[in-house]
Amino acid sequence: MGTRFLPATKVVPKELLPVYDTPALQLTVDEAIGAGIDHVVLVSNRAKPSIEAFAERASGGARITVVYQDSPRGLGHAVMCAREVVGDAPFAVMLPDELLGDSSHLRDLIAEHEASGKSAIGVKRVPRNEVSAYGCITPQGVPDAMGRVGVRDVVEKPNAVDAPSDLVIIGRYVFGRDIFGYLADLKPAAGGELQLSDAIGASARTGAVNGVLVNCSRHDTGTPLGMLTASVDAALRRKDVSPTLRTWLERRLST
Repeated sequence: MGTRFLPATKVVPKELLPVYDTPALQLTVDEAIGAGIDHVVLVSNRAKPSIEAFAERASGGARITVVYQDSPRGLGHAVMCAREVVGDAPFAVMLPDELLGDSSHLRDLIAEHEASGKSAIGVKRVPRNEVSAYGCITPQGVPDAMGRVGVRDVVEKPNAVDAPSDLVIIGRYVFGRDIFGYLADLKPAAGGELQLSDAIGASARTGAVNGVLVNCSRHDTGTPLGMLTASVDAALRRKDVSPTLRTWLERRLST
């Protein structure tokens, strides 16, 4: 809905707001392509025709299909909206308000799924006082040298005292077709939404989910401040912009 970005999102959907000079959604598409994905399915709303226009003009060469979730019934329901297009193939779920620095983490998740046959979900350590903003995993032991850890269960947005760990789920997942069975059995959570984390938790309790620690930079662009920091970082990585921006920042911060 983009309410945190009003009034900008009265005109431009949050997904298309620029990270420096590139729509956030294009960066997510680029990440998918960099991981070897050649078909991207955008779950959108019919009230956002500019998403369809983006799909027709997006760069990178991937085939892009738009499907519709006409009411905000949760991430689990959004994934179900893509069921017919996805078919029985393994697939990734990527939340475009989580921007990763490159495609390496998604490639790791794909490799983990292909090697184990299990769902592979991206996880990250955060301070205990931040776990309440995320789905939090109950791990089987500690991550190994490759950052992999078994997942026994998932708790959605626990308080810091009751959280089972400091490992939270970031917005990258790779699933096989079995996840749709768990999604079909979901009961609405608080607010009437179907939560993807509930389906992952049900699968995890059968031993079918592994977590993989994120290994690259990450920005949460779900808030204006997060979008701003992502834009600054993107500009600092640009050789044509970075020198001037660094000089200005140093001068501005010294006053």
